[in-house]
Amino acid sequence: MSVVFFCVGAAKAGTSWLHKQLSQHPECHFRAIKELHYFNALEQGALKRELDKHRGWQESLLANLAQSGNAPNDDQARRLADRGAWLDVLELGAEDEAAYLAYLQGGAEGARVVGDMTPAYALLPVERLQRMAAIAPDVRFLYLMRDPLDRLWSHVRMMAGRRDPAGEVTPEGCQKILNRTLDGSETEIVKRSDYATALQKLGAAINPKRVLIEVFEEVVAGDGLKRICDFLGIARVAPELAAVHEGQALAMAPAQQRLAMNWLAPQYAAAEAALGRRPDAWGQGGLA
Repeated sequence: MSVVFFCVGAAKAGTSWLHKQLSQHPECHFRAIKELHYFNALEQGALKRELDKHRGWQESLLANLAQSGNAPNDDQARRLADRGAWLDVLELGAEDEAAYLAYLQGGAEGARVVGDMTPAYALLPVERLQRMAAIAPDVRFLYLMRDPLDRLWSHVRMMAGRRDPAGEVTPEGCQKILNRTLDGSETEIVKRSDYATALQKLGAAINPKRVLIEVFEEVVAGDGLKRICDFLGIARVAPELAAVHEGQALAMAPAQQRLAMNWLAPQYAAAEAALGRRPDAWGQGGLA
């Protein structure tokens, strides 16, 4: 049985980049769907919602191919096959750990590691995390953190772009969302910013030998990826220094930084306590 690897966060902390790196590793096997959202869907009673979402994506790709008259390329064929197999799991309509594990293992051909990289799993209750930790004989968790201020501003910009009628990231839109975040109204951003609670739950649910806490900035440029490979028991690889998707750029104003840093102080403290240090790459300013 392969190691079952869960990357459970944090959002906007480079999990897509890490998924690409590990998907290319010869000892790892990840399906084409990066975020399965299986366990949070179970918690929310939302398997039907996930089923409808994936059916829609599958139908859209098939319709586009039919309209173009082209046969699927290798990537499209893999996505169609992987999503078709995932639809079979979701169509069961109830929790089925054996079916879930069989999906992760599908096509693994003896790979050392299979996995599911869904940052939203960091929001799950302790009891669910405990069940995930017991789903297979060897289950390992990664919680990937990014400088809290940079992570917050990236999330704010993403939401501002989504809500703007023209899809633009504007100072006014970001200010509105940041204000709502700091007063607690933007609950999704608030939850995804809460390293302290995520770390506390992971510590309560999982054997510390089965959890790795890492720093995105050191994974991309440093020894973080080596530590992840060692944790998983696979050969070390050098990170592919491709550009990390940052979305539309907009600098954070000094006044915004001061307010956000004060609000984020507990998250810096929790991260430093978990790591035993403050990462050198974590500065005091947001990304431009």
